[in-house]
Amino acid sequence: MAQLTAEAYGRDFPAEVDPYSSCTWWTLGQYVAWLRLGPESTLADLGCGRGGVGLWLARAFSCSLVGVDISPVGVEISSRRAADFVPAGLARFQVGSFADTGLPDECADGAVSMDALPFAPDRAAAFAEVRRILRPGGRFAFTCAEDTITAERPNAIESWEPLLVEAGLTQVARVPVEGWLEQWLRLFEVWLAHQDDLRAALGDSAELMIREARDGNRLRRRTPVLLVAEKPA
Repeated sequence: MAQLTAEAYGRDFPAEVDPYSSCTWWTLGQYVAWLRLGPESTLADLGCGRGGVGLWLARAFSCSLVGVDISPVGVEISSRRAADFVPAGLARFQVGSFADTGLPDECADGAVSMDALPFAPDRAAAFAEVRRILRPGGRFAFTCAEDTITAERPNAIESWEPLLVEAGLTQVARVPVEGWLEQWLRLFEVWLAHQDDLRAALGDSAELMIREARDGNRLRRRTPVLLVAEKPA
């Protein structure tokens, strides 16, 4: 998968991070600019997956990292990767969900989630949990998509700001994700060109990806954004 994504994204693909998401060098740069963390800070990576995004950011900020993911396998992989990015003791990972991270109150100076929060079963509870774990003035940066509510997509989100406000967070930035549509359409072309390789590597799961790629034009209805919210000081 990483090889195919690198083929589609080209120079925008952060190979060291090795993400399972649409993470690019541009996205990482936006996280650095908006989170504004320092060496004494703690960053929480929510829905951390295999840990690459949080670990890269922890190294960039020289800060501590705590990663949370619902998958024990993801937590294990992230823990193994930590030594490739940061000194021992600066990063730890644990099993938890968006609604119940298992982290203490006001333990993080910043939080990040790459392409994961939209999959939270209860988004309102997820944002409430983010507010709980952030220290006053702390920021949460995450990627998501805005879409028009239709009969086919009744659960689409046209704007995330009302959910943030309800949780007691203030939206401070809404940045359209640069190059997102073009990158995904290229990725779909690569998937379709390597269908046999995908089936051999992923089995039945590959069929979902292939169907998604064949319906690539549906992405033109969506607006991918990077949102930054802040807990009031």
